[in-house]
Amino acid sequence: MSRLLSSPISLEEFSEGLDREFMETQSVGSPVLWAGFIVFVLVMLALDLGVFHRKNHEVKFKEALTWSGVWISLALLFNLGIWWKFGATPAVQFLTGYLIEKSLSVDNIFVFVVIFSALRIPLLYQHRVLFWGILSALVLRAGMIFAGVAMIQRFHWLIYVFGAFLIFTGVKLFVHRNEEEHPEESKALQWVRKVIPSTNELHGAHFFTRATGRWLATPLFMTLVLVELTDVLFALDSIPAIFAVTTDPFLVFTSNIFAILGLRSLFFVLAGAVEKFSYLKVGLSAVLVFVGAKMALVDVVHISPAISLGVIALLLGGSIVASLRKARRLELEHGQKSSETPPAPSHPSRT
Repeated sequence: MSRLLSSPISLEEFSEGLDREFMETQSVGSPVLWAGFIVFVLVMLALDLGVFHRKNHEVKFKEALTWSGVWISLALLFNLGIWWKFGATPAVQFLTGYLIEKSLSVDNIFVFVVIFSALRIPLLYQHRVLFWGILSALVLRAGMIFAGVAMIQRFHWLIYVFGAFLIFTGVKLFVHRNEEEHPEESKALQWVRKVIPSTNELHGAHFFTRATGRWLATPLFMTLVLVELTDVLFALDSIPAIFAVTTDPFLVFTSNIFAILGLRSLFFVLAGAVEKFSYLKVGLSAVLVFVGAKMALVDVVHISPAISLGVIALLLGGSIVASLRKARRLELEHGQKSSETPPAPSHPSRT
């Protein structure tokens, strides 16, 4: 930091400095653990695409709920392994990071539903889009996590910037919580359509098709582009949010990846019921403001990982319970109004 202020440095020196700071960062993750986790992720992805979803099919609620339970169980087993190997503090940090990322990923689902509906992607092909979108997200987020950890270790003041950004994002999410999303009208998608020739017709599960002597991108590929852009935008919130809990790259990476791997199954569980979670964005905005304030005041107020976990769980749980109670109340009111509506008068048959 002092060197940065005293004399300018080259881009190469800056990059070497980040690498050195990253290598010096204390982490519970040994090279063996890193390699083992990456192999585990690759094996699970291979099984997912090559065995369980080798053929395109419409993912039913029961199947999605089962897979969602599998991913959550694997994450909790991994958390128990962290507890057994390294103690309570890293385990609570992992669980808190996983809860933050899992809850923020639900906001992704709101947008994904709009994207699939706007581009008219059948349920038959939605899993394929999500699979390749999440596979790319794993690589992008890994780079963002490593760069973020290294930069925070080298430039401590960045943690205040991240904190202020999260507070701003949380307030913005609350203010615009009732606005409709129109991702299909984004400038980014318009630019992609100008750069890459495309067609408005689906061609099965193909991202590209050949017509009139040239390759054209199908709506499936354009949907994939929007899913990727959406994930990058949400990563700008979720990754700094986990930095408020821990800067251990292994805990940040694994909690993030476990939440992303379970995103596809969670999508098919909640896709038909997103309208019932009317207060969820209020809870998410409160979580972002809380973790942002925690980061901004890190050198003034110390909040233990256990308290952070409790506050975040309370905010999210409260918003979910309130949403479900409101949905239930509206259903009862709608049913009552339907029962009070008099039946239409019958017309006697002509003779």
